[in-house]
Amino acid sequence: MYFPKDVSYSRTHEWVRMADGNTARVGITDYAQHELGDLVFVNLPEVGDEAIMGERIADVESVKAVSDIFSPLSGRISAVNGAILDAPELLNSDPYGAWLFEVRGVTEHEDLMGAEDYERFCEKGE
Repeated sequence: MYFPKDVSYSRTHEWVRMADGNTARVGITDYAQHELGDLVFVNLPEVGDEAIMGERIADVESVKAVSDIFSPLSGRISAVNGAILDAPELLNSDPYGAWLFEVRGVTEHEDLMGAEDYERFCEKGE
């Protein structure tokens, strides 16, 4: 598994890459895509939707199941990655490049983990 140090991690296996103090991109971690298996469908929020920290904002469907994506931040959806709507397998092949959505006007965020803490969290199987 790959745990890049330039992103932060949530306990629900989303990553956050801050573009600046007010805007961030969100995706699913390598651990999450590995646990889910081959992804075949992605349901994303709409630009302008409100993201509320800890609430369901999207879902991904694999050959195994449908899994909810929870927003690790609060703010407004400013962009979605349309490329993964046509090619959800990008989340499997490049989980840290294939982001899901961007949040602007971040007002709060979860207590996010660094790479080492997240790796230990995953080793516990949580």
